[in-house]
Amino acid sequence: MTHDALDVGPLDGHNDRLLASVRPSGWTNPRPAPRYNLVVIGAGTAGLVTAAGAAGLGARVALVERDLMGGDCLNFGCVPSKALIAASRAAAALREAGRFGIRVPEGASVDFAAVMERMRAIRAALSANDSAERFRGLGVDVFFGEARFAGRDVIEIGQARLRFSRAVIATGARASVPEIPGLAEAGFLTNETVFSLSALPRRLAVIGAGPIGCELGQAFRRFGSEVTIVEAADRILVRDDRDAASRLEQALARDGVQLIKGCRIARVERRGAEKIIALQRRGENRELAVDEILIGAGRIPMVSGLGLEKAGVDYDPRAGVKVNDYLQTTNPHIYAAGDAASPYKFTHIADATARIVIRNALFFGRARLSALTVPWCTYTDPEIAHTGLSESEAQERGIEVTTFVQELAHVDRALLDGEAGGFVKVHVRKKTDRIIGATIVASHAGDMISELTLAIAHGIGLSKIADTVHPYPTQAEAIRKLADAYNRTRLGPTVKRIFDRLLAWRR
Repeated sequence: MTHDALDVGPLDGHNDRLLASVRPSGWTNPRPAPRYNLVVIGAGTAGLVTAAGAAGLGARVALVERDLMGGDCLNFGCVPSKALIAASRAAAALREAGRFGIRVPEGASVDFAAVMERMRAIRAALSANDSAERFRGLGVDVFFGEARFAGRDVIEIGQARLRFSRAVIATGARASVPEIPGLAEAGFLTNETVFSLSALPRRLAVIGAGPIGCELGQAFRRFGSEVTIVEAADRILVRDDRDAASRLEQALARDGVQLIKGCRIARVERRGAEKIIALQRRGENRELAVDEILIGAGRIPMVSGLGLEKAGVDYDPRAGVKVNDYLQTTNPHIYAAGDAASPYKFTHIADATARIVIRNALFFGRARLSALTVPWCTYTDPEIAHTGLSESEAQERGIEVTTFVQELAHVDRALLDGEAGGFVKVHVRKKTDRIIGATIVASHAGDMISELTLAIAHGIGLSKIADTVHPYPTQAEAIRKLADAYNRTRLGPTVKRIFDRLLAWRR
């Protein structure tokens, strides 16, 4: 495979540096060892963590990558998207500076080409961490090429055969492209191609109001594109708390993003330079004319074409590799980690599942996927972060909950920052302070959620959080205020009468 065949562009100095790290053109695959303790297929986050961890513990490890080391996170996901989001926040801050008494000279504008170049430069600088040379230096045999199982304990890469005691499928996921008549002919962008843009689309349609669609839709609007997000459901972020999604809808509307919910796309066609999207909503038809279409309709595991049948590994083309709670497949010598086997398609979960695999595959461990407390964050402005169970999930499990909400409008730092539109919501088991789930809507919700994730994972209740000193002023003080609200519920009528008598006696 040549660099021209990879979805990385433009081929400037930054991308040349990236490719030299994650797909070096002069790379020669090593001669296979007679047998490996572990063969890892896929060099995204799950594969890299597995390979590095196992090699560091003394295992003989082979790592196979079809395309680019670093996977989605480095090349087409977390790194480039968050670089763009940071730039878009800066653009929004300039436009909103007036409410802080700051006068910005007229004529300030977004240099989209410079924004994209900054992204490419940062991505290239970070690529050394995921490079083929680094992993070879760690003692890992790095192979580039298509991997296929040729049996229950052997993988083929071209003419090379890698025999293993254990193997890990860490092939990741790709953009899910809906089957819409005319879409392929009209052309579209996904997260794998949008970061190769060099010019800002004047009009952008985003299909899907999940995390990718909302994050990039807001970012491109702040850069100056006219953005329309089209969603089949009646709300955005269908996996998140409804109140949180509603706050984000309001923020998107303030930014000028048009939301069209509860609609069906009948077809797409090209008319000259325009792309026309035919929409059907509540019995009405309308057309939306745009310059580019971005698909943000979720992701599906990349598990086809691996020869899993020969290895005795069951899988579903949409759901991925079937694993038990120990991340073991139907072949007990083969495990799976990351997006290829998890419904939670996040980099931090890929990392966490890789660590489970290392313990279980090499050291007879019994680490369980179900033991993880899973947080996630959508990096819009405001961010939406969640951890543990939602209220509806708790009800499905027969858990009665009490919910506490602290609005940021009553948190000093949020008011000072001009970011008072969010909230912290925590669910506890009824009649206890045991936290089972939480949602935060705030500018830096992703940084705040870890306190509550730690509390859930280690059984730390709200009363302990109330006893913990939080620095003032911070937005995280909202969590302490919420814990104080719980403590006030413990002051029932009987306790209050006792306190009243005690205080009266002390007067």
